[in-house]
This record gives sequence, C-alpha cells and structure tokens, in this order.
Amino acid sequence: MFERFSSGYYLGRLYVEPYDGAEAAIQRTDHERLNEHVYATGRGVERLDHPLVMKLDSAHFPVVADDGIPAGTLALPRRAVDSTALPEDRPVLLADANRAEELLRYAGYDIDADSTRRDLSA
Repeated sequence: MFERFSSGYYLGRLYVEPYDGAEAAIQRTDHERLNEHVYATGRGVERLDHPLVMKLDSAHFPVVADDGIPAGTLALPRRAVDSTALPEDRPVLLADANRAEELLRYAGYDIDADSTRRDLSA
C-alpha cells in the first residue's frame, strides 16, 4: 500500500473522503498493518494503536483507527478539508517513525501515554 518515498515519508494512494468524525481515520486493520510495517521495531510486544501521521497536500493529520471506515480510505473531518473536492483517489504521504514522533510531540501528543490528542493541521 505504501512504499518508501523519501528519508521521512512513504507514499501511497488512498481514497480520501470527508466524514463527521473529529479526527482523521482509516480502517482499523489498515491502521494496525501500517503501524506494524512502519512504526514497529520488532523488539518485544509493541502497541499498534499509536496515531499514524499522514500528509495530504500541505497538511499533516494524526490518523486513528475506526472500524466504520472502508479499507483503503482516509476519512478526514469535514472541517479540515474542502468537501466539494472530495471524495477522490489521492496520493498520500505517511510519515516514518522518527518524523511521526517529531510531528506528534510538536502537536502536543504524549507519545508514551497517548492521552493528549491535538490536530496537527491547526
């Protein structure tokens, strides 16, 4: 689904659509698979529910898992996107582990506790 694009990102294509949720989301199985592929170190038991960080155009979004999202789809809160231009198949960047951690910390996430959630596009 995603292939190495640069030193900080993977590139893939997702169907992007607006939805009524508060945070960007993808299907839970896709989320866990990407978490394992891109963020897991392979050492011990690791969490697979940390937010992914995706970039669409110039905006970064923390992306959570949601069982109600179809596979292969990035659902974005309506307030964060121009709903008139969506839905459509789009190239999407996925931050690698180091870049994602940097962006999430900058946005106020507590990576260790994952208890504080803030919007990176704000």
